[in-house]
Amino acid sequence: MKDEIINRVANSNLITIDLEDYYPEGERILLDIKDWLFEGFVLRETDFRTQVANHNWSQYKNAYVALTCSTNAIIPGWAFMLISIALEPYTKKTIIGNLETLETAIFQDVINNMAVSNFANKPVIIKGCSKKPIPDNAYIMLTTKLKPIVKSIMYGEACSSVPLYKNK
Repeated sequence: MKDEIINRVANSNLITIDLEDYYPEGERILLDIKDWLFEGFVLRETDFRTQVANHNWSQYKNAYVALTCSTNAIIPGWAFMLISIALEPYTKKTIIGNLETLETAIFQDVINNMAVSNFANKPVIIKGCSKKPIPDNAYIMLTTKLKPIVKSIMYGEACSSVPLYKNK
């Protein structure tokens, strides 16, 4: 029995947080409005409102949508607001930006709503490798939320973690 392997990680009070476990389901869609503009650059209000009125918004049901215009057109703020009103009954979240900005906004909501009291005064490892597209900003937001309450923060895996913070 003296050669018995003891799993010190399993026996420790170390807590691993994997942001992949918090990844919200739902399609991520980039909605480019360039085709709704005259020659891709000019927003004509009447034509634009017609596009919004005739668009099939139900196709975005339970999706996360990033609104963008891939041309250098100057888009007035009300245009994206009008689209967001049309999307609101269907989408989980709508933002202006690209898919990376959308993912960051989604995770900001996730982390803001994350209960962290059970991590109080405990050593925490934030798992880094993920199969899902976890934005880099999510790790920073999580670290910021955890720092005031945890004993320590590490990054990686229990077998090869990088120490980041230790409460003194």
